[in-house]
Amino acid sequence: MTMNTSRRGFLKSAAAAAAVLYVGTGVDGAMAAGSEPAQLNPFVRIDADGTVTAIIKHFETGQGPATGLSTLIAEELGVSMDDIQYEFAPSDASRYNNLFFGQMQGTGGSTAMANSFMQYRQAGAAARDMLINAAAQAWGVDPQTLRLDNGVISGAGQSAPIAEFVAAAAQMAAPVEPRLKDPSAFRVIGDASIRRKDSRPKTNGTAKYAMDVHLPNQMVVVIARSPRMGGLVTGFDDTQAKGIKGFIRAAVLPNQAGVAVYAEQTWAAFQAREALSIEWDFSAAEMRSSDQIRDQLIAAVNADPEYVVNSAELPTVAALIDGSDKIVEQTFYFPLLAHAPMEPLTCTIEATADGGILLHDGCQFPTGPHMAMAQIFDLPMEKIRINTMFAGGSFGRRATPSADYQVEAALAFVITDRSRPVKLVWSREDDITGGYYRPAVAHRVRVGLDATGAITGWDHRVAAQSIMKGTAFENFSVHGGVDHSSVEGVADGPYQIPGQFVGLTDVAKATTVLWWRSVGHTHTAYVMESMMDVAAKAAGRDPVEFRLALLEGGDVDQLRTANTLKLAAQTGNWGKVREGHSQGIAVHKSFGSYVAEVVEISGDAESGIKIEKVTCAVDCGIAVNPDVIKAQMEGGIGYGVGHAMRDAVTLTEGIVDQSNFPDYAPLRISDIGAIEVHIVPSTEAPTGVGEPGTPPSAPALANAIAASGPRVTHLPMAENGVEFV
Repeated sequence: MTMNTSRRGFLKSAAAAAAVLYVGTGVDGAMAAGSEPAQLNPFVRIDADGTVTAIIKHFETGQGPATGLSTLIAEELGVSMDDIQYEFAPSDASRYNNLFFGQMQGTGGSTAMANSFMQYRQAGAAARDMLINAAAQAWGVDPQTLRLDNGVISGAGQSAPIAEFVAAAAQMAAPVEPRLKDPSAFRVIGDASIRRKDSRPKTNGTAKYAMDVHLPNQMVVVIARSPRMGGLVTGFDDTQAKGIKGFIRAAVLPNQAGVAVYAEQTWAAFQAREALSIEWDFSAAEMRSSDQIRDQLIAAVNADPEYVVNSAELPTVAALIDGSDKIVEQTFYFPLLAHAPMEPLTCTIEATADGGILLHDGCQFPTGPHMAMAQIFDLPMEKIRINTMFAGGSFGRRATPSADYQVEAALAFVITDRSRPVKLVWSREDDITGGYYRPAVAHRVRVGLDATGAITGWDHRVAAQSIMKGTAFENFSVHGGVDHSSVEGVADGPYQIPGQFVGLTDVAKATTVLWWRSVGHTHTAYVMESMMDVAAKAAGRDPVEFRLALLEGGDVDQLRTANTLKLAAQTGNWGKVREGHSQGIAVHKSFGSYVAEVVEISGDAESGIKIEKVTCAVDCGIAVNPDVIKAQMEGGIGYGVGHAMRDAVTLTEGIVDQSNFPDYAPLRISDIGAIEVHIVPSTEAPTGVGEPGTPPSAPALANAIAASGPRVTHLPMAENGVEFV
């Protein structure tokens, strides 16, 4: 084929080829557009050939924001999901901050969809309006006569792909108030047939995780850390390591928290680390055993609390309970738990030609490590860049307030001549033995009931090590001494409980603790929903009816909680249990979403219990991606049930006893027979789904076990009287 191109036509084509339309927000938060990304905070880019790219400000660890945020743009812009691609946004809190976290870019608290919902819809709608206006100008028609569907603008007898109007649209101002679709017109949002955008690369091996980074001339570094949390290096001998092929050198980290071992390959680094002889100072280290930690926490909940969480007065509540017809009381204990993501922690640091630093990382909270590296390398923020990659699980582990593993990598790099990139690698043993844990927690609850079975008073005490105190998040989550992440889900629950007192005692030691998938709700839901069953039994009431009676206040929280509970009971065939089977139910609100679950089991605690089925109902507002929501509920249920069944991190004189999956076992697919998820139809703004599936799962299982067997109040269940098959 021969092409004849005029000079004028060539120049026109060249100009069009260079045109790119960016749409997002300006520095004032208003919609903005332009042909250069530096002009605004872009959420969508449309190239000259019509390729649409969603710029994802959150990281992707399997929870689905890459698909969800792409869906919002595809819906409003008028393109199919097959015709939109995505890329991760750069680390820049001034452009891509999480609207719920202030001036911080980060992914957590199940906020990715909730805080981005309007931003990405508006960007997609603005891009659509600008392209239509450009077409209307080119065709000399009223833009109201045109529409954009599947990437094609049509109307007034004309039709053309959006690529023809990108250059002209890039010269236009963004609409101040782009026209958002009415939810009744949604075609992509809510489509249950839409599958994840990242499934194909993750299943064919082309998706790149931080562990896949292999830069030319890179060194691998592993850290020999203190066997006891809080220990410091006082000296080391690497004589034996020097004989290992691939070993480069070893050096004490500037903060004395460990010895960095540099090698040409990961295996050589691990072998050399094993060959080191290290002396430690344990004077400030964790030295307790698990039994001591448990005893301290239980003693704390049996004493007057350090802080009063709500306005109820303890003497008044105690008098109400003491004067009741029936009193039920339980003490609960929850052990330390590790996150244990499938991909161990890793990141790679290299120097850039402009004198800056580039970090390759599955980065959950870019702002923290960004600031830490700027300080460590004494560089301005603009000299630090983060290449955000896929992360193989996190459950909160990749977002420590101290940016722990990124700081380790930076410290290991800063004491080199910086001529070679440094890749930090944690083994799973490193993570389980020296990581950050869901704190151990104790609860004690006394509940009074009158002659009709109504609650008269509720005395609830919690003892735990604070996650937030002493961190950059203290001002955000600690008020009047109360770390609200320790008691969330107790005092702020939807139940209308008269005379409820909530107290908290902090037990601060050297153990490094961290938020774990669904944070405080992991233990508060277990206690609240277990005690609801205990109280219902004492009242002689059906557990569902007992709960619904406490949700009749008429506020939105109670209404949505009740509707979710009813849907779970209905779809889970509540009360119609088969011979030899038992059921348990639990409902809990966390991160703005309402989840109820019915667990059906067979067998008994002594001879072995089989989890036959979990039926889940979820109200998370508008269901943007039903397939993603279903997957998140399934994953959250498995995560919660699996850890409750058999997992604990225990200590002997401050040293972690577990090391890997053989003694800290993830859930197996055979552990749960089936999971069924039902979504409550809603027109409310979407809320989170990454975490809310976890909290009600373990108490629903505990209630199923207690329906025909023991009440499990100390976890894990497998070590406290329950056999699983």
